[in-house]
Amino acid sequence: MAYDENLADRIREVMPADGEVTERRMFGGLWGGHMFAGVVGGELMVRIGAEAAERALEHDHVREMDFTGRPMKNMVFVEPAGLQGPALEQWVTAAADYARALTPKQPARPRRRAQPRTRA
Repeated sequence: MAYDENLADRIREVMPADGEVTERRMFGGLWGGHMFAGVVGGELMVRIGAEAAERALEHDHVREMDFTGRPMKNMVFVEPAGLQGPALEQWVTAAADYARALTPKQPARPRRRAQPRTRA
């Protein structure tokens, strides 16, 4: 899926510098192994927790994150009109703060491939 590379660059510019962020092309930014922000098409997707997401829906230009057709209660989409001025940095910081509070994930171990069975 194509995404707004200009928005992705703007997000990189306002990313908090006090932690290690891993960027994954299909999943956005990961903090401690948890996805916290990304770009879907031309919109910002942020993971801010269920309570904050509920409050965020009261703002203009914010809608439920429903990428799969089912709403994700702890994430929202923010339209480009809602990312002007300091708003982008505020959204990214809120998402990073939420991810920072989560227990870090352990790196996934590589899966062992099943060995083909040989016939006796």
